[in-house]
Amino acid sequence: MDARLHHLPGLRYFEVAARLNSYSRAAEELFISQAAVSQKIRQLEDGLGCKLFVREGREMRLTEQGKILFKHVSTGFENIVSGLNQIQSEPVEGLLCVSSTPSFASRWLLPRLWKFSTQHPNIPIRIITSCDAPNLKQGDADLAIWQGEELELNNNLKLHKEFLFEETIYPFCSPNLAETIELSSPEQLLQTWLIHYESGGYPWQSWFAQAGVTMNKESVQWMDVSTFDHAMNAVMAGHGACLASDSLASDYVERGLLIKPFEIGMTPGIQFNLFYDDESPRRQRIVAFTNWLHSEIAE
Repeated sequence: MDARLHHLPGLRYFEVAARLNSYSRAAEELFISQAAVSQKIRQLEDGLGCKLFVREGREMRLTEQGKILFKHVSTGFENIVSGLNQIQSEPVEGLLCVSSTPSFASRWLLPRLWKFSTQHPNIPIRIITSCDAPNLKQGDADLAIWQGEELELNNNLKLHKEFLFEETIYPFCSPNLAETIELSSPEQLLQTWLIHYESGGYPWQSWFAQAGVTMNKESVQWMDVSTFDHAMNAVMAGHGACLASDSLASDYVERGLLIKPFEIGMTPGIQFNLFYDDESPRRQRIVAFTNWLHSEIAE
């Protein structure tokens, strides 16, 4: 056996630090001190006789040698986890971690989740919200409900994908804004703030094109926010208009906080897909949750 394999503990620290570009974030994931991570990686570098990281500001960047090692170490650990998953399978009872964008979680999933908990009281659900794609192969989450047709992965690893649903996209604004500018034509929206949120993958240019309106991106007023809820707060305060689907905005409309000024829908609209690792040891729980999702959508 290659004597360099005695560096395996250090390679584990290296993989986490390389994936997160940070010794401090690696320490948080590994539940150890940052000094311990730094020491382990320094020992690994001394043992291998090459530099693996260089510091850039607050982040640690891989050297060329580090990039090569990270590619192979990541693949090796993935293969080990895959083998462990194939010989181990957790029971259907137990925790299931579900990742989603903040907007889908707050507007669609969480209001319905009590139904799943009623049917499966022994499968507690932990919701993880982020605008960044989760690493399902590294255990960040067990499955992801994601906007769009792809979920980016390191090393081009494949995931199981299931289509959930697609919705048409419309503009929404506050009743006060519509009254103030006497909103009656799509062109008038060009004179308002056009609000875009980070996890929204549909551009205003596409909607205006669908409405037959030419938009000069340089002459309009943009407001970029991080989440759908932030966008809705800005719109309800009368600061502009936002693109959304009926399911995301319907309760605001019902409460009189928003209106849909035009029945001009953008298609294809927002598509939601389900992603998970076929080799996950929590497959039984994933199947139970997936079946519930499809039944809920069908209703």
